[in-house]
Amino acid sequence: MFELSFIWAGIIAFAVLTYVVLDGFDLGIGILFPTAKEERDKAVMMNSIAPIWDGNETWLVLGGGGLFAVFPLAYAVVMPALYMPIILMLLALIFRGVAFEYRWRTERWKPVWDKAFFGGSLVAAFMQGIALGALVQGIEVEGRAYAGGWWDWLSLFSVLTGFAVVVGYALLGACWVILKTEGDLQARMRGYAKWLGLGTLGFIGLVSILTPFQDPEYFQRWFNLPGSVLSVVMPAAVLAAAFALFTGLKAGKDLQPFLAALSLFVLCFIGIGISFYPNIVPPALTIAEAAAPDSSLWFALVGTVVLVPMILGYTAYAYWVFRGKIDPDEGYH
Repeated sequence: MFELSFIWAGIIAFAVLTYVVLDGFDLGIGILFPTAKEERDKAVMMNSIAPIWDGNETWLVLGGGGLFAVFPLAYAVVMPALYMPIILMLLALIFRGVAFEYRWRTERWKPVWDKAFFGGSLVAAFMQGIALGALVQGIEVEGRAYAGGWWDWLSLFSVLTGFAVVVGYALLGACWVILKTEGDLQARMRGYAKWLGLGTLGFIGLVSILTPFQDPEYFQRWFNLPGSVLSVVMPAAVLAAAFALFTGLKAGKDLQPFLAALSLFVLCFIGIGISFYPNIVPPALTIAEAAAPDSSLWFALVGTVVLVPMILGYTAYAYWVFRGKIDPDEGYH
C-alpha cells in the first residue's frame, strides 16, 4: 500500500528542485550583472531570461503552497524558525522583479535599478542558502511547535551554505550566458565559469564533509551500510559532472557546461534528500507526522495531477519558443 504523504513529499521535492535549477540560473545572471561593463552586454544578459524568469518562480509558489496545504505542521514549524531569511528572500525577489521591469523605462535611474537587480539576486540566493543550512543543521521542535530561538537560523554552517548557493547560482548563470550568447561576452563567461566551477566544487566538498556532523542520524546514514555505498557513489557522480563541466568549457561547447552545472545541483539535492529521509523537518519531524489527513491529500492531489503537467507544458513551450542565441540587435534568432 502506497503512502500518500510520501507521494506528496516527492511532489514538493520535485517543485523545489525545479525552482532551484530554473530560477537558479536567472538569479545567477543578476549576481554576475556587475561584470557586464557595457550596456549592450547588460541588455543581452537580461534579454536572455526576459521571457522566462517570472515563470521560473511558479515552482517556488507551488513548493511553498504545497507545503502549507499538505504538510501544515511542517509549515508551522519551518516558518517561525526561518522567518527572517524567508522574508528577506521574498523582499529581495520583489526588488529584483521591479528592477527588471523599471530599468528599461528610465535612463536617469538605470544605475539604481541595475544595483537593485544585482542586490536582489544576491540577497535572494544568499538567503535561500542560509535557509537550507539552517534546515540541515536541524530545527528544535517541542509539542508540535517550534521551540528554538530567534537567531537559531544564523550559524557558521548556514552562512557557509549561503555562500555556496551564491557561487553555485553564479555558475549556472555563467553557463546560461554561454549557452545563449556568442562573441566576447560568451568568452568572458567561459573564463568566469571555470573559476566559479572550482568554487562550487570546493563548497560542495566542504558542506558535504560538515553535514554528517550536524546530526548523529546523518552520520549513521552515510557511514553505515547500505548508506556507506552512497558515500562512494555520490562523490563519484559529482566528479563525473565536474569532468563534463570542465571538458565542455575547454572544448568550447555551449550546452554541455550548462547541463553539467545543473547536474551538480541535482546531485546535491539528492544528497540532501538522503540525509533528511524520512524526516521533512530534521531532526525529528517525519513526513508522515507532518502530513494533513488523507482526505486533504487526495483533494489536493487531484488538482496537482492536472496543474503540474500544464505548468510543465507551458514552461517547456516557452523554452522551446525562445531557444537559440540572443542577437544583441534583434533578440532571439
